[in-house]
Amino acid sequence: MVFLGVRRKASIFVVLILTMNRTVRVRFAPSPTGPLHIGGVRTALFNYLFAKKHNGRFILRIEDTDQNRLVEGAESYITEALNWCNIPCDEGPKKEGGVGPYRQSDRQSIYKKHIQLLLDKGRAYYAFDSPESLDLERKSHEKQGKTFIYNWHNRTKGRLINSLVLTEDETQQKISDGIPFVIRFLSPQNQEIELEDVIRGKITIDSNTLDDKILYKSDGMPTYHLANVVDDHLMEITHVIRGEEWLPSLALHKLLYDAFGWEAPKFAHLPLILKPTGKGKLSKRDGDKLGFPVFPLEWNDGTSKAAGYKESGYFPEAVTNFLAFLGWNPGTEEELFRLEELIKRFSLEQVNKSGARFDPEKIKWFNSHYLQQKPVSELAEYFITSTPQLKDFDNSYVELVVGLVKERASLVSEFWGLSHYFFQPPKEYDPKALKKAWKEETPNLMLNLIEVLSTTDDREVEILKKEVKSWIKDMGVGFGKIMMPLRIALVGALEGADLFDIMHCIGKKEVISRIQSLLDNQNRS
Repeated sequence: MVFLGVRRKASIFVVLILTMNRTVRVRFAPSPTGPLHIGGVRTALFNYLFAKKHNGRFILRIEDTDQNRLVEGAESYITEALNWCNIPCDEGPKKEGGVGPYRQSDRQSIYKKHIQLLLDKGRAYYAFDSPESLDLERKSHEKQGKTFIYNWHNRTKGRLINSLVLTEDETQQKISDGIPFVIRFLSPQNQEIELEDVIRGKITIDSNTLDDKILYKSDGMPTYHLANVVDDHLMEITHVIRGEEWLPSLALHKLLYDAFGWEAPKFAHLPLILKPTGKGKLSKRDGDKLGFPVFPLEWNDGTSKAAGYKESGYFPEAVTNFLAFLGWNPGTEEELFRLEELIKRFSLEQVNKSGARFDPEKIKWFNSHYLQQKPVSELAEYFITSTPQLKDFDNSYVELVVGLVKERASLVSEFWGLSHYFFQPPKEYDPKALKKAWKEETPNLMLNLIEVLSTTDDREVEILKKEVKSWIKDMGVGFGKIMMPLRIALVGALEGADLFDIMHCIGKKEVISRIQSLLDNQNRS
């Protein structure tokens, strides 16, 4: 594609006129060929925000025309992912809205009717070229340093076989004989095509650079280009908000609307989501390499498994807040927006043209904020549900522990690592910590501490703290000489929550048992 000119222009007036006169209808149209990528979720989110901002409708359409690439379970995964992100569709499969079916595979008769309209108008034609003959054409052009494009400069010349050079009888005979064919769009010659994108402004395309795209295959299935234009028109879509990768198709889609005699919707092409480092789009490989999810929910089709944000301990409100800022900016320094606030503030005119870099640490920052805002009881429920080791513990005890460790967590999935010692004694001891904390006099000090604890009231943290600190002072030893080995005994390392909170939670009987276990371990060393 050759851009003759690109000019950024504010399209607020155009969008406002449309939204005042028509009910806003947008669509998210994924292909069920695997799990929904986080970039797809961002596209769905922007469509949802725009629709709700203008009291419109958000439609889910399943684009499954390529039957060879369908993956079992992918469609239900898409629906579940949108629901988890709290951006459910208003219309879609199993949510009838009067313009279905919402799966393209159920709309074949509709596409057949509309491809015939283009054929009757002379805007499309049959092409009988075999894959082998087209491959020879490509290689022939390559030898001459050219790129093969099936369009005005060769469709009626040379070795190409289509209904533009065949008679009507010859064309029908080939169809009757079962010779494979496709139906191509007849792209115009020597035209400057004027396009408008809400985000990118005016774009001018030279029609001579366009190829005659395949619209329909002999298996009775349309290609994406025909199906999505027909569906968008019949489903009364007012705004097509989609990824930048579809920008090269905009000229063809506009020509298709003109060929049918339809009014085109407004188009807005969202910027790419870029890798955390380096060049290119974010991919699953980036997540695998750097250890973060690129899918909203866990995916497991029996042959491959990939982590999801939900199972990794993220909250949907954190994910949507983060994704909103991948390409959009409210124009202020504010960053924390719940969904209802995003709806109020969202505007396509504030979406950037340039790509947005994915920052896995930033989404953790968002999640940490929402985690701290949640009630301890809700966090404890997440923790219990996702952690089999907690099945024998009371909810009230888990809530107490969560309240002590949550400030150090960004994810619910981090709770176990931050609190395991509240639920089970150490299985091993950090050797570096022992080298630092374990001295010649330590065993006697720990035995004396056991005696003190055996008569100390541990029902209140402050009483426990007062008794132990008073004993340390009376002993005339440094605080660290007691507390460091005690922490190793209780936690297994020099880390963890406040030591007296730990002692209070697990109880003095367990504290004494863990101190004795460490003494036994050191005696064996």
